[in-house]
Amino acid sequence: MTIEINEIYLSSVIGRSVINSNGDQIGILRDLIMVPGEVFPEVSHIVIKSRKGLKTLPWGDVTLFTHVVISTGSIRPNRLTTYLPGEGDILVKRDLLDKQIVDVNGAKVVRVNDIKLGKLNHKLCIFSVDIGFRGLLRRLGYVRFGERFAQAIKREIPHSEISWEYVQPLEAHSSKLALNIARNQMNEMHPADLADIIENIPIQNIRTVLNSIDAETTGDTIYELEADMRNVVINQLNDEQVSDILEEMEPDEAADVLSDLPEDKAQGLLEMMDQEDAEDIQELLEHEEDSAGGLMTPDYFRLTSQISIGRALELLKECANDVETIYYGYIVDGEDRLEGVVSLKQLLMNPPETHITDVMEENIKFVHVDSEPEDMLETLAKYDLIAVPVLDSDDRMAGIVTVDDVLAHYLPQIIKIKRR
Repeated sequence: MTIEINEIYLSSVIGRSVINSNGDQIGILRDLIMVPGEVFPEVSHIVIKSRKGLKTLPWGDVTLFTHVVISTGSIRPNRLTTYLPGEGDILVKRDLLDKQIVDVNGAKVVRVNDIKLGKLNHKLCIFSVDIGFRGLLRRLGYVRFGERFAQAIKREIPHSEISWEYVQPLEAHSSKLALNIARNQMNEMHPADLADIIENIPIQNIRTVLNSIDAETTGDTIYELEADMRNVVINQLNDEQVSDILEEMEPDEAADVLSDLPEDKAQGLLEMMDQEDAEDIQELLEHEEDSAGGLMTPDYFRLTSQISIGRALELLKECANDVETIYYGYIVDGEDRLEGVVSLKQLLMNPPETHITDVMEENIKFVHVDSEPEDMLETLAKYDLIAVPVLDSDDRMAGIVTVDDVLAHYLPQIIKIKRR
């Protein structure tokens, strides 16, 4: 008869005696072999250290799993299967304990101090990981001493556990245990948080994180990294993967990434990309990096003067995912000459039948492709703009520069000043 298990920590059972129903000691519990489960990772076998080496026993043969012993049937030591380590084996103590993981919910990298196990559908599963000081004390056997000390100083040792659904392992093989929910949540994390995680994990684990997120999220994350770290990350991927990621990025961000790579590497990636995307990026690369041409994006909300506000709103819905910002619509003629600008507020506040030329602003503030950051910042601040149009040498619309792109240029300088 199988004894029900509520919850038990790995540190409480690892190293305990394994005996059979006759009371014969088979060995001591060395580890647990894990496989992906429907809800949580499941134990398929236990690994026992016996006098004749490492042996395995299927979890189905275990009838008692407690803090004291692990009891099996009448099986004798010589009947156990010799454990031959497999390349794809995932051992909970070896591969998870003391390892770094991503706390997807907390958006940070943490270390596993202990692991909580529990019974679900007749299987022993990983329920959560302990990342706190309490877990470390438990493993060292000092949890009672710690609690007495905490009581003496009228404090509590906090419980710091993460449910497995929020865990993303960083070891390439153990990441197979990750639930789909964790991987989906990785895509929902802010790219700046993902960038922080990548900067705080070993280089060999970077690819595991990248494999857990889609190309668009990867591109946004790479852009958030410092230039040196960008190159490290890119070197973890093959050229085809990098070109796919660059195609998902905003052209100005992709240009920034390529500008930090060796010229031959950058050109090779451009040649692998979709021609239209590559041409947009190549045009940006031809401008000085800190000029309006280098900071701008060629993707903007483009309108013509022959339409109504109702039609403009329809076009906005169609292109919203493909443009840098939807706060302004830029009215241009057939030769890309800028005729006016209309704000999103104006589009929403006026009747659909209103002609676009009746509400557009014709006194347009703009910068040229060779304008310096100071000129862009002054224009944005003086006229309280979120984005400013960029005109080329023939006064044709080349793109827009957004306020966040200009501020991103100044941010490193601001940080240096504060550090002084």
